[in-house]
Amino acid sequence: MPDTPPTPLHPASLARPLVVRRATAALRGSIRVPGDKSISHRALMFAGLAVGDTRITGLLEGEDVLRTAAAMRALGAEIVRQADDSWHVTGRGIGRLLEPDDVLDMGNSGTAARLLTGLLASHPIVSVMTGDASLRRRPMRRVIDPLGLTGAVFTSRAGGRLPLCIAGCAEPRAISYRLPVASAQVKSAILLAGLNAAGETVVEEPVPTRDHSENMLRHFGAEVSVEADGSGRVIRLRGRPTLQGRDVLVPSDPSSAAFPMVAALLVSGSSIVIEAVGLNPLRTGLIATLIEMGADIVVRNRRVEGGEPVGDLVVNAGPLRGVDVPADRAPSMIDEYPVLAVAAAFATGTTRLRGLDELRVKESDRLASTVALLAGNGVQVTVEGDDMIVIGGGPDARIGGGRVETRMDHRLAMSAVVLGLAASEPVLVDDTGFIETSFPGFVALMNRIGAGIAEQVA
Repeated sequence: MPDTPPTPLHPASLARPLVVRRATAALRGSIRVPGDKSISHRALMFAGLAVGDTRITGLLEGEDVLRTAAAMRALGAEIVRQADDSWHVTGRGIGRLLEPDDVLDMGNSGTAARLLTGLLASHPIVSVMTGDASLRRRPMRRVIDPLGLTGAVFTSRAGGRLPLCIAGCAEPRAISYRLPVASAQVKSAILLAGLNAAGETVVEEPVPTRDHSENMLRHFGAEVSVEADGSGRVIRLRGRPTLQGRDVLVPSDPSSAAFPMVAALLVSGSSIVIEAVGLNPLRTGLIATLIEMGADIVVRNRRVEGGEPVGDLVVNAGPLRGVDVPADRAPSMIDEYPVLAVAAAFATGTTRLRGLDELRVKESDRLASTVALLAGNGVQVTVEGDDMIVIGGGPDARIGGGRVETRMDHRLAMSAVVLGLAASEPVLVDDTGFIETSFPGFVALMNRIGAGIAEQVA
């Protein structure tokens, strides 16, 4: 695998459509999905800010993460992929990043763009960031507004969209900021900026969001405290620590595990094991929801790797029932709603997914795209405000036969593949090329457990 970003997967002329047909046999076997994308981004960034050397194993080598590696190199970190598939990083130290010679192209990765903005805002350098067509449509105002309080100056397109010019601050101010909406990306961007600010940076979040940044900051030697505050939390970071290089072991990504997991639940007779999945309690909303729906999912061999809880998931096919999913669960499963909606389509009864407003500003308008995916394949689905209501047809639901427009959204494409494996009629996925941004080798891995997905395009 190369350690530089691959050529962008698109223009549209390079689209990779795929027809997915119902699996003809049960899914069987043990698999390990790629490394956690959220942790991979953070490992490269924090290692680039550390003093000394860091060895990262299990890094996700998808395009999104490779964009982060390229950006950190452009800022002066030494990053090399080793022959044993580990990654070696020699950091610059906090406050010592270099001004990049060229525009930083973050491809399709909103996580990389938003987190990196926190670093760029807190160094006395001028930089320009852009991305692909999808990323250029996504809002950056949510990070621009708080980071502007540190003293950085931003120039963007209308609505705070990329391309974005960032004039960083030599003496950034430590800020206290309450997030208007729960967002681990915004929280992390503020904490990253706070690393180079004298004093204490404080972030209040209305409900707990994934805490990989807090965990990894401690791992590298920063002073971080977390306190409960009603239904939310208050995170405090002491500025200008000396981060020390540390080994990082990246667990398997629970968001990637979601796709073979749901496929195994829906394809009759299936039984699979997904190894070494990250089980951070702020990331396990999908597992909790599927178990409420009656899913046969058992966690075995629980352990801690790289400061994160990990376990092996044993997943067996079986009937599901509709449930009411509360809005406060959204931060722990925000990326998994499309595939959960697919599971709901084959459940018996009604599933109501509440509080999905954040889905409107993902790689696509994921709420609208997920509704279109289901409705275009004969599933009864409606939207009421920010809630999605799916009327399940049971395990023998007569659905499928539609065309899914993925809108450059890798998770939507994988959800469509899972739908096709359980549907009664073939499903045409208009483009599967973007799957590689987060799950390299997805189709090949699914075929190893018996999915039988044809490799040729439609």
